[in-house]
Amino acid sequence: MTVMHIGLTDGSNLLTNYMGTSYMVAVLISVFADTFIGRYKTVIISSVIELVGLLILTLQAHSNKLKPPYCVFPFDPKCETVSGDGRTHLYVGLYLVAIGSAGIKAALPAHCADQFDEKHPTEKLQMSSFFNWLLLSLCTGGAISVTVFVWIQNYKGWDKGFGAATGVMGLALLVFIAGLPGYRISVVQGSTALLEILQVYVAAIRNRNMKLPENPDELYEISKSKAPPDTDFMAHRDKPFRFLDKAAIVQAPTDEAPSPWRQCRVTQVEHAKTVLAMVPIFCSAIIMSTCLAQLQTFSIQQGVTMDRTIGTFKMPPASLPIIPLIVLVFAVPIYERGFVPFARRITGHPNGIPHLQRVGVGLVLSIVSMAIAAVVEVRRKRVAARHGMLDANPMLGKQLPISCFWLAPQFTVFGVADMFTFIGLLEFFYSQAPPALKSMSSSFLWCPMSLGYFLSTIIVKAVNAATKGATASGGWLAGNNINRNHLDLFFWLLAVLSFLNFLNYLFWASWYKYKPQQSAHVPAEHKV
Repeated sequence: MTVMHIGLTDGSNLLTNYMGTSYMVAVLISVFADTFIGRYKTVIISSVIELVGLLILTLQAHSNKLKPPYCVFPFDPKCETVSGDGRTHLYVGLYLVAIGSAGIKAALPAHCADQFDEKHPTEKLQMSSFFNWLLLSLCTGGAISVTVFVWIQNYKGWDKGFGAATGVMGLALLVFIAGLPGYRISVVQGSTALLEILQVYVAAIRNRNMKLPENPDELYEISKSKAPPDTDFMAHRDKPFRFLDKAAIVQAPTDEAPSPWRQCRVTQVEHAKTVLAMVPIFCSAIIMSTCLAQLQTFSIQQGVTMDRTIGTFKMPPASLPIIPLIVLVFAVPIYERGFVPFARRITGHPNGIPHLQRVGVGLVLSIVSMAIAAVVEVRRKRVAARHGMLDANPMLGKQLPISCFWLAPQFTVFGVADMFTFIGLLEFFYSQAPPALKSMSSSFLWCPMSLGYFLSTIIVKAVNAATKGATASGGWLAGNNINRNHLDLFFWLLAVLSFLNFLNYLFWASWYKYKPQQSAHVPAEHKV
């Protein structure tokens, strides 16, 4: 907004579209990583792509020719929005960063989890701890980003801020490469496991008129004694989705081998059942990601209008996310070292509490966060009205006499919700996904997050269109003056949507049955 002179709504949608693209591309890259080049190479290549994107943004920030002339946006009518080469550089740089970070999101968590053996009792517990420490690492990096880097950008220049990010990204790449000799490297699949899952659905439809055998042992499966040592086997389950068993009906003998689009292994069918059963759980993260998008956009704009002084220091509004990050930096070790061992002794579960219960706690906290955000926004607007500052220009230093730390509760509660829901989902997907889909398991989380960011863009536009004639500002979120908007009503809308989402989640979470953690034994006498 301040440099490129893009309006509040358009700027918010630009950010959510950028984030949505990053998470969506992660899904595609994870397939590419598993099929062709492997996870660690994907991390290296993606880091280089992100480096190039950051370098382009650094060069743009340093060149006056690639930025619009300075003005006090949006109050100066002569302000020019970025266009031409400047707009091209902005989008190319942003989306190279999006693609690069997408590759890291897709491959790094699964590569790290590959370092632990799920069948080893000690390493299985260590893998559970790893996901908590991964969150701690993300929070630590985020805390440095919204404090040190924001300070550099605000007081030393955006070019130096992006330059520092480029340098740190280069250092991260060198550190990752330095660990190569000690990594456990996963074997490249050579074919996408998604194709095998798709074959099950197609085969079940093609065999829909065939009768299932009474004895499930008559369904097709290869002989364990003749299979390669690393072949995965999974026992047949009657529920859920019994109709998919038709994909494993043995076809009448012919001179040619049966088509994989007509006859699938029992293990292949069970993997397809697991993936299909995870879809409703997967969808529960969409609304929560939509709520997260608002804290990264509109809540930052709330902070711009509020008093941000701490003693003699004035905190930049972009540093407001430090509040949940600091909470998480302390909360994750307490959760890992305190709560998990205590809960483990009571429940006997290696993770303290099951994955789906952890996710449910986070979804409840996200509802609370949106409700708090709505209440705080009502108070902020009342302060603006009481002091006659509804049209005050925060860019000229006219902040409302209300501390930005009123925003702390909504950020804090949502930060804790993050710890429960997103890390719980990441661990859930990794533990439940078929072995060949382990790398893609993290994408099962990034995809709903992507949809959540895109949904945020849609909801913002839909709300403005639906309320255009009902408000003086031309919509709840229309215009660049947040004091004249109805952000409080928008937050209440998100709280209601989050509550309905939680009720939907409760149904599917109670219905879901965890898959067996050990591979089932398949009798050697099963016919090929």
